[in-house]
Amino acid sequence: MKGDYQDLVDEISALLGAPATLENRDFRLIAFGAHDSEDDLAMDPVRTRSILTRQSTPAVRSWFEGFGIARATGPVRIPAAPEAGVFRGRICLPVRYRGIVQGYVWLLDAESGPGGGPGPDAAQLDAAMEVAARIGVLLAEEAKAGADLSREFRAVLTAGPGRQRDMAVAALRVALGAAADGPHALVCVAPWPGEAPPSVPGAAAVCVAPALRPADGPEPGDAPGPGPGAGAPAESGSGQVLAVLVRLRTPDTLTPALHTAGRLLPKDPQGSPTGPRTGAASGPVRTAGVSEPVRNLAELAGAWDQAVAAARAGAAQPRLGPVARWAEIGPYRMLSTLAAAAPPDPATRALLNSAHPELARTAEVFLDCAGQAGRAAAALGIHRQTLYYRLSRVEQLTGLDLDEGEDRLLLHMALKSARLLG
Repeated sequence: MKGDYQDLVDEISALLGAPATLENRDFRLIAFGAHDSEDDLAMDPVRTRSILTRQSTPAVRSWFEGFGIARATGPVRIPAAPEAGVFRGRICLPVRYRGIVQGYVWLLDAESGPGGGPGPDAAQLDAAMEVAARIGVLLAEEAKAGADLSREFRAVLTAGPGRQRDMAVAALRVALGAAADGPHALVCVAPWPGEAPPSVPGAAAVCVAPALRPADGPEPGDAPGPGPGAGAPAESGSGQVLAVLVRLRTPDTLTPALHTAGRLLPKDPQGSPTGPRTGAASGPVRTAGVSEPVRNLAELAGAWDQAVAAARAGAAQPRLGPVARWAEIGPYRMLSTLAAAAPPDPATRALLNSAHPELARTAEVFLDCAGQAGRAAAALGIHRQTLYYRLSRVEQLTGLDLDEGEDRLLLHMALKSARLLG
């Protein structure tokens, strides 16, 4: 597929007599034409950065999108913007399929270069747009292919441990073909309405799945010992989520997965993904979690646990979302495992009852402040005596002594786990 993109970009470069660059609709580089010009300015900072880092900066993206390229059906000329690092004007050929933008072909505008030479004429641009339409078909087919693998992908995420999962992984490996090789990351978007997976450009596979998968335990005949998700409940009570398998260029960067996750979240008026406290006024707020890279499809079950836990952590703790990485959710890594493996501790059930939200919030803030009454009272906006009264009520409900470190630890973990499972 990548070779097809390169051939088509080279065809556009030949038609217009200038090196072309193809990016997807998230401004991630897909292919670029060879540059053999003696004009040093032909490799301005934007094109150089796109080729070297395979993505554009937010400032560049904002400048380009301001000219309506996402809605355009024909070539768009964009002037230079030195303040954004755009020292040469551009011609943008929107790549569309059935009215939906799939990406962009970029060329430096000869009229804005040294000497101000003539740029491509209308006939040349029309011919280039025909090639761009063929690119649009390929990009749409690639996105659809990921959704078409939903059955095989879902089977891996929901299979029980042992031979069942091994067979599911083998089937997915065959279905992915060459895309099965190399590092991958998993993205979980929660919650996800509906049953049909969407088209996700650049994804290796997409499916709608339950948030929790069967508990990992030995099958008959298997060696004893739990797997990576041991103790996870067999039944999901948390609804459906979207799972996306993203192939990474290297095992050291999660950028493609992070971009995919951000694109699947609701956007604020500035085009940024909305956070857990700034989303829609009604209904659950959507968050995304991204696993660590895995080198083998056999590791997807563990990566899925990571992605789900990260999505939950992003919903529970606003500073972690709206796109949360497993490696960055701190104590929620451990709490997610404990919360899935056991019911709430009996001592904390009365406090976690919906009739006591103010007391639960007070206890959580007090423990977040390391038991410092002054800090906790200030954070809650209450008098110290009010804080002490509420904490005494917490002790009465739970039977715990907040002067004891282990009791504090138990209560803190229970409160955070309850927030995580929300």
